[in-house]
Amino acid sequence: MSKTQAQLRKVGHVEGAPTTEVWGRLCARLRGELGEAVYSSWFTRLELDRIDHGCAFLSVPTKFLKSWIQAHYFEKLCAALLAEIPEVSEVVLDLRAAGRMTTPTTDKIDDGISSLSARSNRASEEMPASGSLTKSAIAGFEGSHLDRRLTFSTFLVGQSNQLAYAAAQQICQESSGGRSLFNPLYVHSNVGLGKTHLIQAIAHSVAASGRRVIYLTAEKFMYGFVNALKSQNSIAFKEKLRAIDVLVIDDVQFLQGKTIQHEFCHTLNALIESGRQVVIAGDRMPSDLENLDERVRSRFGGGLCVEIQALDEALRTKILEARISVAKSAQPGFDVSKAVVAMVARSIQTNGRDIDGAVNRLLAHTTLAGSILTLEAAEAAIRDLVRARDPKRVKIEDIQKLVATHFNVSRADILSSRRTANVVRPRQIAMYLSKTMTLRSLPEIGRRFGGRDHTTVLHAVRKIEGLVSNDSTLSEELELLKRLLSD
Repeated sequence: MSKTQAQLRKVGHVEGAPTTEVWGRLCARLRGELGEAVYSSWFTRLELDRIDHGCAFLSVPTKFLKSWIQAHYFEKLCAALLAEIPEVSEVVLDLRAAGRMTTPTTDKIDDGISSLSARSNRASEEMPASGSLTKSAIAGFEGSHLDRRLTFSTFLVGQSNQLAYAAAQQICQESSGGRSLFNPLYVHSNVGLGKTHLIQAIAHSVAASGRRVIYLTAEKFMYGFVNALKSQNSIAFKEKLRAIDVLVIDDVQFLQGKTIQHEFCHTLNALIESGRQVVIAGDRMPSDLENLDERVRSRFGGGLCVEIQALDEALRTKILEARISVAKSAQPGFDVSKAVVAMVARSIQTNGRDIDGAVNRLLAHTTLAGSILTLEAAEAAIRDLVRARDPKRVKIEDIQKLVATHFNVSRADILSSRRTANVVRPRQIAMYLSKTMTLRSLPEIGRRFGGRDHTTVLHAVRKIEGLVSNDSTLSEELELLKRLLSD
């Protein structure tokens, strides 16, 4: 028994369901201790189900996620629980039932732009998916679950996702065996903007046309490959994957491990060279997927890379109206004025999940509280969802370009091995800004600066830090560059 587990077993116990506030603090603690990348990769689907007689019951949806957390992060998880909930004496991590629904704001539906009724949604979750969708006519190999709600008919199109939607439609219209111009198709966006909905719609449409398709999350691909290695059946695993017409991969940013990434790259190459279609979704552009091998990122960039941008107000309004229509079919007394719709669409600028949450709050205000939904009441109901805009995410490439322009050198000069004074100082400043304005590690920054060692980056950062305190002109220049990058 570990020291942390021993400490957990010494304390008392409480009973009941954890509060949202406590769970929020626990998640914030994990995010702070482990870093945003690790937390996003492994803990976003972790749930604290209940606390019973001092035992905290947590759950995750897949065996792979459970085994990974237990093997790599269980001690830190126990420590975080002990810090936030001292009464806990034992921690149990288990699998979540396959059909269990999560809360509306964290549902796996990536954009929440379906327009079916809540009753139909529940029925579709309980109904087993057809073999052509989950197994793609490949005997013995099971893909990830496809949500029947996520089709082209329920995907709402606006200016922010029009290009991605058109590319997806083009892929589905191509005849079997034809070589696509958009191969692979790489779709990226922040969470809740519709990329999972779009690529699942592609899988549904391709399967309906009789072509062989398989939809996999990166996690499912890793789990399948590791199992194939353990059972000494990796050749059959590769052959089955390469026998399909369309491969759809979701959440590729979670792909881990050099061996797995190499096999993934070989699979992509084999499919693309044989004229088969590959569709991939990630949370950022390929060049920003620092954990992926260079060859994988290069292959992604060789096709069509499209971004689903933030929902514009017109699209947010369409989503709201569709959501309200669904809610009204279940609760006929639920009525939302055009002024309230306009206010909500203007106020919530994040993603479809927050829009879902807003409709739920408005519905609760009218049906549970029995109050009239005035504009003031609606503003109060959604207050917790109206956030300040996230600060702009600064990219290393943007820093390099701005610094190069400011000091009248080229970006190629900054990345080169030139050691002249007019290049060295801008390079050091760019490295300093990359360290202070991004979350990238020193080795990652070094790699992005022409493959330099992390000690070179550290030297540059310390050099600029030492100069700033005595050079007011340099200090002013740095502040100007920071403002320009943040705007």
